[in-house]
Amino acid sequence: MPEIRLENITKRFGKSVAVDNLTMTINDGEFISLLGPSGCGKTTTLRMIAGLETPTEGEIYIDNVCVFSSQKGIDISPDKRNVGFLFQNYALWPHMTVYKNISFGLENMKWDKEKIHERVIELVKMLKIEEYIERYPSELSGGQQQRVAIARTLSTGPKILFMDEPLSNLDAKLRMEMRTELKRLHLETKSTFVYVTHDQLEAMTLSTKICLLKEGLLQQYQPPLEVYRNPANFFVADFVGSPNINIVEMIGNIVNVDDVKLTNPSLNLIFTPTSKVVSISENQELLLGIRPEDIIIGEEGSFDAEVYSTLPSGMETIVKVKINDIILTCVVFGDVDFKVGRQIKISFESSKYVLFDKQSEIQLSSGKLS
Repeated sequence: MPEIRLENITKRFGKSVAVDNLTMTINDGEFISLLGPSGCGKTTTLRMIAGLETPTEGEIYIDNVCVFSSQKGIDISPDKRNVGFLFQNYALWPHMTVYKNISFGLENMKWDKEKIHERVIELVKMLKIEEYIERYPSELSGGQQQRVAIARTLSTGPKILFMDEPLSNLDAKLRMEMRTELKRLHLETKSTFVYVTHDQLEAMTLSTKICLLKEGLLQQYQPPLEVYRNPANFFVADFVGSPNINIVEMIGNIVNVDDVKLTNPSLNLIFTPTSKVVSISENQELLLGIRPEDIIIGEEGSFDAEVYSTLPSGMETIVKVKINDIILTCVVFGDVDFKVGRQIKISFESSKYVLFDKQSEIQLSSGKLS
């Protein structure tokens, strides 16, 4: 399995910079999600690795072979990079059966008929589409077409599989099923998967690492739970997580060696760093990040609050609570509900609250609240 290495990759379209000086390494067998809002450069990055787009500057290596270099004048074509590409619209041949769609690439490569048959049968069994082998794409559901497209892409044994929002055309139930299948497929094939999505839940559940981009710039490149719990900046914290993280504007002052006093008209807190020492100036403007699941609602608590709204779903209830002029989103797990207007107590019992500098939006530390 190959390693993919991008070194100072930049892509410009006229005066617009789609990808800005991106450096990253994708290790053998990883499942990497390129995540970010529309126009952030994730699809352009994918296409540059695949050879479908030419970078303006930088170098790309696949399995220690330079496949692109602006300085050396190297640009190896996509068919010689040993990669597979799964498109958003599946791009199946409508006049060919499932069998023919999967075998088409192998026939072009002059494989022996017996070997082609063995490979097709192996793939349809792996993807659980044996019963559809003589059907045409128009006779298949969206999820079945997706599986055929994956089988066709895997048929030639690419070292790397590129996927550009392949689940976006499916309904919610099918998307969940296909996420499960993709994760299982990744483990079975031991291939390197590079996956483009704007859906942070998809990236969180599938990936070994998330590459989060904003306006062509890399924001964070780490495992999903690290991105979620230790966001590098305000953008990462706000983009990743559902329901969204609570962000409270605060004024910070150092109380002693360990603690920072956080104040605003509605809330006074003490922040105790647990990840690193915080260095702040007097009356510095800060942003406090509080994940919804890190707000505890109970009979006892440090702060009085009022239930502002509730959204019960059976498995969990999203509760908005009001403390003076601040509204915070909480998550209570289980089949529970709260009456709107009810007076409750809340507390902050985690050690994973995050503090950002308001001006630079860079994370300063994670820590406890009291």
